[in-house]
Amino acid sequence: MTTDTPTPQEPIPETSAAETGADSAATKLAEVEARLAEMSDAYLRAKAEVENIRRRSEEEMSKARKFAVESFAESMLPVMDSMDAAIALPDAKVETVLEGVHATRRQLASALERNKVLEINPSAGTKFDPHQHQAISVVPAEQEPNTVVMVLQKGYSIAERVLRPALVTVTAPK
Repeated sequence: MTTDTPTPQEPIPETSAAETGADSAATKLAEVEARLAEMSDAYLRAKAEVENIRRRSEEEMSKARKFAVESFAESMLPVMDSMDAAIALPDAKVETVLEGVHATRRQLASALERNKVLEINPSAGTKFDPHQHQAISVVPAEQEPNTVVMVLQKGYSIAERVLRPALVTVTAPK
């Protein structure tokens, strides 16, 4: 038999607006705290990464400074070997020694060139350049004023930076 009696229903809990607001605030607070923890972790990881990069960069710079001349020194070793060989022959004839000196100079010039050390040796009549030349004297001459007459000492540059300017005599202004 079926009866049409109503079944008891569970009572719907009545929530006040204050409780709903408190639950919502607590949920938002939990979300904000989770987000804060996530961002704090990301910050600490980023900070550690930056510190690692800084440390690695310092190590690389230290190694670069320490071994910067390694290639240059390596190219100078054959020059040193040639000089040692010349010293080992104390009774050599002057012609032989002079020939060895010329060969050693060619080795040295080649080693300097391989390492981007280039001569500054202006020819006569070249316009005086105060960035590459140092005028030692000014003389009257039959060429354009303010031009090189003679090179007294070659200059050298490395990677377009002057190591030593060429010492030159320059023509006087007219």
